[in-house]
Amino acid sequence: MDRRPPGWPLLVALVNGRSGIPDARLSDAVRDKVVLVTGSSYGIGEATARRLAAAGATVLLVARTAEQLQVVADGITASGGRAHIHPTNLADPAAIEQLVVDVLRDHGRVDVLVSNAGKSIRRSIADSYQRFHDIERTNSVNYLGPAKLVLELLPSMRERGAGHIVNVSTAGVRTPPLARWSAYLASKSAFDVWLRCISQELRHDGVTTSTVYMGLVHTRMSQPTPLLHSMPGLTPEQAADQVCRAVAERPHNITPPLVRPADALGNLLRVPTDRLFEFYFRQSSARKRTP
Repeated sequence: MDRRPPGWPLLVALVNGRSGIPDARLSDAVRDKVVLVTGSSYGIGEATARRLAAAGATVLLVARTAEQLQVVADGITASGGRAHIHPTNLADPAAIEQLVVDVLRDHGRVDVLVSNAGKSIRRSIADSYQRFHDIERTNSVNYLGPAKLVLELLPSMRERGAGHIVNVSTAGVRTPPLARWSAYLASKSAFDVWLRCISQELRHDGVTTSTVYMGLVHTRMSQPTPLLHSMPGLTPEQAADQVCRAVAERPHNITPPLVRPADALGNLLRVPTDRLFEFYFRQSSARKRTP
């Protein structure tokens, strides 16, 4: 029995966006293209890879776990698609260098990079005093690794005069900061700004970028945070629809409808917004301490 209130699908669309792309349009854009998708063993990355392969792309599956990548690849090939696995730890710069060597040797090029791999963390600063490694690990996966992969792929893209980079970011980059999310949002913001800066240097060479400011998606990554379970969110397939639109249409960005006004209001009323979230943090912390 569906216990969600009336109008729930509309709320999901307003908060998270539901823009997609028809199968025929996607197929026209990616047929016979080589698309590398990071974080493609589960969630958004897996759903994106399946959709792109169904549209005729050759998908290169990148994540740490070879066994799960093979499961995804087998499912794609069983459906008539083309998929190749490249197990890689994206927190290891040397592994990224070897990945690009192998990919260019075996496939000749990468037409589109979907930078989707990410690490989520929600922890208060009081619980982080002895956990600087959390910041290091989160930045390795969300900023340094993606930046290294872009740097390794860019020479071949610029030489060919063609390429597209899709950054699967988070709507939290565009909304007022939230307590407990400092390490995660800082790392995602860093790659977001870095990519937007270099995009100004790349377009003349035929290389374009798109950023998907993704709303909440109910995946394995969001599962450990109970607060998110009851919030309006997308399925991985709905999220993949947005990513595929970015691949095919190459917009500057895809942003959920309510994020732009939230961004503007947060900047206009920065102090009261911070005080409101500060109050929420104190209240929620007090509830946790109550036996």
